[in-house]
Amino acid sequence: MKKETAVFAGGCFWCMVKPFDQWNGVESVISGYTGGHIEDPTYEQVKAGSTGHKEAVEITYDADVISYHQILDIYWQQIDPTDDEGQFQDRGDSYRAVIFYTTPDQKKAAERSKQKLSDSRLFKKTVVTPILPAGPFYPAEDYHQNFYYTHKQEYEEDRQQSGRDEFLTRHWMNHEEKR
Repeated sequence: MKKETAVFAGGCFWCMVKPFDQWNGVESVISGYTGGHIEDPTYEQVKAGSTGHKEAVEITYDADVISYHQILDIYWQQIDPTDDEGQFQDRGDSYRAVIFYTTPDQKKAAERSKQKLSDSRLFKKTVVTPILPAGPFYPAEDYHQNFYYTHKQEYEEDRQQSGRDEFLTRHWMNHEEKR
């Protein structure tokens, strides 16, 4: 087993777990906080916007089963890469989409993937998702973990209200049909 880690911010971390959790080779998806300037922040601190952290997910996977390139493809199809003010109904710095690379190879792969997405002209606006070095990752409080599974109704209601699914369907369903 070739265990690797990928870290992504893509708006509310509740909506970022399920898309990765369902793939063979993905060992775990942990909701948490990264990219800020204080140690071990709380949800309330991050949500208040004073820590610099993003809500993010840390994905541990077997690279012999699923590649980082595949993980990147899944990631892009969960976010609006043209929005640097947050994601969908979740606004503010703590909800910005960011790729956090953990190795030089991840950085190169993420940059190539971002360029490919930009070149595809799938989006009318510029792809602005930053690619930054990963720093400390702090797991979120227990009640945030696997929220889609442990709080199904609340998760579904929040996801429906967010506008995320309509955006993803509009952009990615049409893109898949054109391939």
